[in-house]
Order: sequence, then C-alpha cells, then structure tokens
Amino acid sequence: MVAQAIVTARMAGATGTIMVRGDSAYGNSGVVRACTNAGAEFSVVLIKNSLVHKAIDSIADSAWIPVKYPGAVRDPDTGAWISDAEVAETSFTAFSSTKYPVTARLIVRRVKDAKFPDALFPVWRYHPFFTNTNLPTATADLTHRGHAIVETVFSDLIDGPLAHLPSGSFGANSAWALCAAIAHNLLRATAVIAGGPHTKARGATLRRKIVNVPARFVRPQRTPTLRLPHHWPWADAWLRLWSNIIGFSPPKLP
Repeated sequence: MVAQAIVTARMAGATGTIMVRGDSAYGNSGVVRACTNAGAEFSVVLIKNSLVHKAIDSIADSAWIPVKYPGAVRDPDTGAWISDAEVAETSFTAFSSTKYPVTARLIVRRVKDAKFPDALFPVWRYHPFFTNTNLPTATADLTHRGHAIVETVFSDLIDGPLAHLPSGSFGANSAWALCAAIAHNLLRATAVIAGGPHTKARGATLRRKIVNVPARFVRPQRTPTLRLPHHWPWADAWLRLWSNIIGFSPPKLP
C-alpha cells in the first residue's frame, strides 16, 4: 500500500522528497523497507519494546531541548492537550531480529505526566518515533506530529458520508467511499473559497452554514430570484462563494 501510494504521488507530479508519516500501526519493517526502496523518507512510531526503552534511557539529561508547538496537540496516551515538551534523539537500529535491520534516528518527545503534578522530581511520558530525515530534532518532531491531521479527516468522514455506508454490498461500499472522498474534497474547496473561519471548519459546520442554505427561488415579474434570509450571519461567506464560483454579481439580500 505504501509503495503504491508513493508511485501514485510521483505519477501525480510530486517532486522532491516524499515523507511517509504514520503511527505505531505503520512502524514495521515492511513499511520502512518500502520507503527506503522507493527513495522516500519515513517518520513512523515504533512500538515501545525493551530495546526502545533502553535507547531512551541512554539519552543524556543535557541532550533534551524544549520545543513549543504552534498549536496544542493531543497526548496519545492521556488525551490531554499539550503545547510544550522536550525532545532529544539517539541512533537506533530497528528490526534487528529480521533480515532487514535499519539504523536511523530515534527522536523522542517527552512531556510531564499530569498524573503527578506535585512530584518532587519530574515524571515524564516518552513518545519516540523512528525517522531517516535530516531535519533538526525539534523540526523533525513538529513535522512528524503533522501526521495526526489525517485523524481529523477520518473523523469528518465518519461524521458525514461514512456514517451511512450501505454495508450489505461490498461494491456499493466501494462506490460510496469514492463519492465520499469526492464530496469531502469539494466541501474543503468550498470552505477555502468561502474564507474566514470556514476555512478550517468541520464538515458538519459547513453543511449547516453554507450548504444547507435557508433560501428559496421565486419569480417576481417572471424574473428568477433567489431570496436569502435577512440578517443571515453567514451571508458574507456565502456571497463570496457565489461570486468566486458563478463569476458575476451575487443575489442581493432583502
């Protein structure tokens, strides 16, 4: 799957370095080997076994540097929101028990455990990931955390079209998933064109504010007219969308 995705990205015109990011479900030998064979960078979470723990323990206290996230991220273990942490790195050989061991960077992010706010000494939670990128440690950590954005997309789809999959038929599910992807892309494009806070709004919000327009068509004096509600709070965004897509003056609000 990873190899095919990289090939597809190249065929679609992607140039430069491709980075494959993923959580622990993708931190295995097959995925890393597919990335290296295709000339792509990888940034994946490894399952924390005894070797990983040993590598983390070998990091000197002076090696940790603070990193502050531009936006809060959710701790995968506790679910709490965090905005600052410390990062460090060490060299690590993964998959040493297989035929294809890989030596690369093990970058570790640590945050204080909220369960022990009054501890005499800090109690840390460690979140390592394995990567062959040459980015600085803090930048590599910030870049890796971006993989979680796909979780927002999944949540948006599950809250929308994927909540109504016709699961009785595999073929119908496949077609439905493709339509869901097309609808999602169109909705995101609509959000960008509408601008303002809609740019980063969830699909449910966009459907409520932009798509489900409380308007009706009338024909006074045989002139087709779209009547929009008076004092509609999202009128400016909708009119901006109309102007950018239709290409002429939008209908006037009453």
